[in-house]
Amino acid sequence: MRLCVFNDQRLGGLADDGTVVDLTDLVPEHTHAEDRMNALISGWDSLQAAAAERAAAGGGIPEAEVTLRAPQPRPRNLFAAPVNYHKHQQEMGGENGVYADRKILTAEVRKGFLKAVTSVVGPDGAIELPWEDRRFDHEAEIGVIIGKTASRVSAEDALDYVFGYTPLLDITLRGEEDRSFRKSFDTFTPIGPYIVTADEVPDPENLDFWLTVDGEERQRSNTSYLIYGIAKLIEVYSEVMTLQPGDIIATGTPEGVGQILPGETVVLTIPEVGELTMPVVARA
Repeated sequence: MRLCVFNDQRLGGLADDGTVVDLTDLVPEHTHAEDRMNALISGWDSLQAAAAERAAAGGGIPEAEVTLRAPQPRPRNLFAAPVNYHKHQQEMGGENGVYADRKILTAEVRKGFLKAVTSVVGPDGAIELPWEDRRFDHEAEIGVIIGKTASRVSAEDALDYVFGYTPLLDITLRGEEDRSFRKSFDTFTPIGPYIVTADEVPDPENLDFWLTVDGEERQRSNTSYLIYGIAKLIEVYSEVMTLQPGDIIATGTPEGVGQILPGETVVLTIPEVGELTMPVVARA
């Protein structure tokens, strides 16, 4: 299924007839609006059949008439993998790379960082750049949504713990500040418009994706080129900390990272998962 959050933080599913059907009543009535997706994910084993039945019946609101928001507005944790494609590793640390004066960690080093969950924004918003005198870059990634509690999970079993996938942009301030700081501004993790459940993505380790800025292609790759694939990332992160239902893992970005400026439009396309369109603006 394709699941979303729409209008006033209501849960929805994209029906077979192209409408958005309301699934909000499947979770407990007094669930905080921003926690509804967490509740749906946690209870999915018992709720999936009812959600699928509504999607098959259709008769919801036409997709064009709803406001799609971030499909997972409040993950408990937001993990990210740095420098997780070889060619991006080269462009960041090579002779003419962004960080040519620094040593980039090798693939053998387990690595990861946390982004502020408040950096999440949906297609109803915009990427807001806070400072005029600094460079901000786009990074095209796959967002992996954890479906059940995962602690010390092996790579062989890891994909069993995935709930679904969503397009994700990791917006980055270039500079000397700590990585988590540079990537955690409000609106610096656009996701959506839908979470596609894992059963709809037969091979997440072989997903084509590309990113354009104002129609110009900047990035194009496939998850098969990840240094640490999705299963390996879950193994590594769950060894350190317990992953919770609704947590998001950002898989890292390929080569082609580039600057974005106010007035531009960034589009990330993952054919099997969806297309995320985000305008870029200067923060008011």
